[in-house]
Amino acid sequence: MSLKSKQEYIESLRRMQPTAYMFGEKLDNIVDNPRLRAGIEATAATYELAELEEYRDLIVTHSPLINEPVNRFTLPPGSVEDLVARVKMNRTLGQRVGTCFQRCTGLDCLSTLSIVCYDVDKKYNTNYFENFKHFLEYVQKNDLTCNAGVTDVKGDRSQSPHEQQDKDMYLHVVEKRDDGIVVRGAKAHQTGSLSSHEIIVLPTRALRQGDEEYAVAFAIPADSPGLIHVVGRSTLDHREIEGCDIGNVRYSKYCPTLIFNDVFVPWDRVFLCGETEFAVDTVVKFSSYHRQSHGGCKAGNIDCMTGAALTMMEYNGTQKAGHLKQKVIDMIHRAETLYGCSLAASYEGKQQSSGTYFIDTLLANASKIHEGKEMTEAIRLMIDIAGGYVADLPSDRDIQNPEIGELVKKYLKGAQDVPVEKRMKMYRFIEKLSQESADTISNIHGGGSPEAHRITLFRESDINKKKQAAKRLAGIEG
Repeated sequence: MSLKSKQEYIESLRRMQPTAYMFGEKLDNIVDNPRLRAGIEATAATYELAELEEYRDLIVTHSPLINEPVNRFTLPPGSVEDLVARVKMNRTLGQRVGTCFQRCTGLDCLSTLSIVCYDVDKKYNTNYFENFKHFLEYVQKNDLTCNAGVTDVKGDRSQSPHEQQDKDMYLHVVEKRDDGIVVRGAKAHQTGSLSSHEIIVLPTRALRQGDEEYAVAFAIPADSPGLIHVVGRSTLDHREIEGCDIGNVRYSKYCPTLIFNDVFVPWDRVFLCGETEFAVDTVVKFSSYHRQSHGGCKAGNIDCMTGAALTMMEYNGTQKAGHLKQKVIDMIHRAETLYGCSLAASYEGKQQSSGTYFIDTLLANASKIHEGKEMTEAIRLMIDIAGGYVADLPSDRDIQNPEIGELVKKYLKGAQDVPVEKRMKMYRFIEKLSQESADTISNIHGGGSPEAHRITLFRESDINKKKQAAKRLAGIEG
């Protein structure tokens, strides 16, 4: 079997037994917890669309490794066409769920390892690439969702990993055994870790001599002994549990911190162990792939915002207001520019030594810098169009209250032919799109901090070539 149905995916999670905590309590049932289920449903959309005829050609492709159809989220790109298809797939899914569908980082890891493991083996005659290929075959044959464990908690940012007073501030190897390694540390912002079958860990930064124990990459099941998922709080998270005023009634996002409390990793699941000089290449490859993918899904999210703004104009009776139409045009412009940057990064992709295609790093980072600014502006425009009730709309439960319900409905009425309940639902959706911290912060920090994007942009630019062009035109020799 190489393709799961949506239901098979959900049932596969039900068979797992991860250690997880949320709001101070240990969780026994992940799949049926309403807060987590909304996130699981977002990932499930990647399986659901693969079953639908209209999306199948976009999401399902052929794997040369297992010679079977596979979901694109399990296939490192083997061509420019694969890179482009990923951006288009992400935009479609972004439109579909209106939030993070939590499967991109896993593909970013698979794509990165398919390049870096080959290069490490070539230099050191290690066996990482064979380990990776066996793991990839397992992922593809079982249509698994993988999660990226990249961002360490980092402790004192002024110190390198081996200089930290507490050595666990960066995930590291604490023991090497004949059958594997034991690791300890924590990874932050692990979106969808409980929606995943496998956790793939990569280094979070460039490393140097003395940091060998931190130069580690591996994959483990999400329910491995010693692995603890601690679900983070976000602004609107309790509403799924209450079943009231939810906003996005189908999907949501959650972001645990993962604690690796002396977790064992067998050697055949290890993809890097001590080769510090390859940490920076791993980070650059992963972050660039992830920044490329963001341009697709976030353009799809802006599509949802634009649709919400246009619908609210109808519900408010402002659809003929020229200044609001101009704001909608500005939103559309931002989505298409972001999408264009990601497509350009894909079309400029080049084949690497292992055969995997890697995107244009400059264009991918330009896309992410654009996202960090323009997603925020798109949200501002959407709120501007919708109005102040995005912030303080009475609850659905007020409408249900027999004493005040009819009065609340009376004074929340907008356009004459629009039921007040529809207007309230759209206000709630806009509130979710604009004020859910799990999403809005990701627009800025997802795939690395804004400064990391800028540094990469400058580092990867051919500065001398730009200077030479200017000097030649100015008539300056040498």
